[in-house]
Amino acid sequence: MSRAVPGSPRSSADGPRYVVVGLGWLAAAIVVGATGHQASWRPPIPQLVLAGLTVLLLTAVVARPRFRHWLATLDLRWLVAVHLTRFVGIYFLILYYRDRAPPRAFAVPGGWRDIVVAALALALLAAGGELNARPRLVGAWNALGLLDILFVVATAARLAVADPDSMSSLLHVPLSLLVTFLGEEKVDGLTLLIDRAVEIAPLTLHFDIGFIDSPG
Repeated sequence: MSRAVPGSPRSSADGPRYVVVGLGWLAAAIVVGATGHQASWRPPIPQLVLAGLTVLLLTAVVARPRFRHWLATLDLRWLVAVHLTRFVGIYFLILYYRDRAPPRAFAVPGGWRDIVVAALALALLAAGGELNARPRLVGAWNALGLLDILFVVATAARLAVADPDSMSSLLHVPLSLLVTFLGEEKVDGLTLLIDRAVEIAPLTLHFDIGFIDSPG
């Protein structure tokens, strides 16, 4: 997917631009949620929306050399920092124990896994130094984050098929952002991290990987 130009330095100067892009995406997701259209979504519409957004971003990475180069030279710490949003797992636990929604099978295991992954991301950032120098450590954390997402996708799909109304809280603001913003940011960040980890590791094989995400 992305491959750095030999000799090009990793840049933290483009970090603010990364934040601006993220804020723009967040604003668009809030507008979509505020219209109320998401409330009528039923499986597989949320999954198709997430798949479409993921494919759109990965297509841009492949088809736009300047965009690909920008991501390839972006400091890995910005990509890891995206996953601090996983502290939203705390909110899931509060909602479940206060309102019993979303269902326990989704909110409690998913909430705790998100908190763990977010705490480990914070530890990576707090340790300081270039993350490019720690490909195995970043790769292990990234694998854990990916497993979390896969469990969430499977759980959300199972619950939504069995009882669509049980997951209806995820289709209203603010939880609707998990479908149109936070979930998408997580899977795209993990995909880019996988690509970068392979790039900086002492391996010759290069992967192009995309995954469909769901809330959590």
